[in-house]
Amino acid sequence: MATLITRIRQTAVAALASLLLTSVVAKADDKVVTIYTYESFISEWGPGPKVKAAFEKTCGCTVNFVGLEDGVALLNRLKLEGASSAADLALGLDTNLTEEAKQTGLFAPNGIDASAAQVPGGFKDDVFVPYDYGHFAVVYDTQTIKNPPKSLKELVEGDPNQKIVIEDPRTSTPGLGLLLWVKSVYGKDAPAAWAKLKNRVLTVTPGWSEAYGLFTKGEVPMVLSYTTSPAYHMVAEKSDRYQAAAFSEGHYIQIEVAGMLKNAKHQDLARAFLKFMLTPGFQDEIPTNNWMMPVTKTSAPLPEAFSKLVQPTKTFLMNSQEVAANRKAWIEEWQTAMAVK
Repeated sequence: MATLITRIRQTAVAALASLLLTSVVAKADDKVVTIYTYESFISEWGPGPKVKAAFEKTCGCTVNFVGLEDGVALLNRLKLEGASSAADLALGLDTNLTEEAKQTGLFAPNGIDASAAQVPGGFKDDVFVPYDYGHFAVVYDTQTIKNPPKSLKELVEGDPNQKIVIEDPRTSTPGLGLLLWVKSVYGKDAPAAWAKLKNRVLTVTPGWSEAYGLFTKGEVPMVLSYTTSPAYHMVAEKSDRYQAAAFSEGHYIQIEVAGMLKNAKHQDLARAFLKFMLTPGFQDEIPTNNWMMPVTKTSAPLPEAFSKLVQPTKTFLMNSQEVAANRKAWIEEWQTAMAVK
């Protein structure tokens, strides 16, 4: 009998311990917000680590960043995972993808006041909150190229010996931005433009990080990046070596956004993070960590380097509905012209 009672007690203690452990795990899980984003955002030199630390001080929670190659890859991952995705938030899509993202049925209205966000064109949306913006540009090495292209036409028709690395529009938001930039300027003649540009393209990378890495290693003298990219080298490296080329036709803009998943396990934390994005704790990290323009006023003036950047005379931005309706066909057009599989 004593042995039986002992066994019963042991079983009861084990069950209680298991119940307590399950409760602790569940409680811990309730305080974790999972955010899918792009790799450069959460790199040691990106804004992610600082943003994570600042938000965790305010929420009493843990931020779990999941890094993917780029913004388009992020949306592709969410489509693949569907309603079973572990993500509470997606951070790193842009306005070119918002309509397509909504059409998946995976995102939910956030219910927050995002009126503090001010971006060119006045983007407003009940699902996606903008957190930074920047214009795409060809960034070049002044030690290699003395006369950079002054227009998209000069880039397309220029010296094929002066190579550029670009990003893939199927996986990368900068790659998609270039696709739409060419389409905005050339229209129905875009395939012919791509066929000419092909001779100048050293390689096509999955994302921005790989492309910019090749550029800064000196393997290629030009890269598709942003007008703000030279500010990094001016501020962090005290160097004017890398500059953005001003294009006479104008530049295509990227407005980056974040959105909450409909099946997010932690919607309260997701909403809190979206609100936090528009505060100095987040926005202050954008100019000198993500090297883009903030959407609200920062608590400190922008570094002087930002006043030396190319200021586009014209801004291109297609509406998201047009992009969603044509992106597949335009990518196929690009693949055919560039002979990319």
